[in-house]
Amino acid sequence: MSEDLEFDPYDPGCPSRQLVDRIGDRWTVLLIGALSAGPARYGELAESVAGISPRMLSQTLKALERDGLVAREAFAEIPPRVVYSLTPSGESLRPVLLAVENWAREHAQAVLDSREAHDARLPQA
Repeated sequence: MSEDLEFDPYDPGCPSRQLVDRIGDRWTVLLIGALSAGPARYGELAESVAGISPRMLSQTLKALERDGLVAREAFAEIPPRVVYSLTPSGESLRPVLLAVENWAREHAQAVLDSREAHDARLPQA
């Protein structure tokens, strides 16, 4: 593939749009955050990211591996052991997602207050 391609995430047909969708997904944000602490097994990730279903955890890990953001290492042991870790690309994404995470922590109360004020202005049914 040519290295001279220009990517435009505002174009719905552009591959960069798919990447924006991937990194904007809540499970991606949370899994990258969980893996920033270091390599982890499937069960540890499931525990760290409360509320994620086994199916969604598997799908998201596979997609992140396919996109080159997460590495999967299987060990030939009994029982088999699989460890997930961030790749260099995944590591480079972490500061961006950490900024989003921090913004959410800092602004959560203001957003909740805004929602409550907005909803109070709506006509009661």
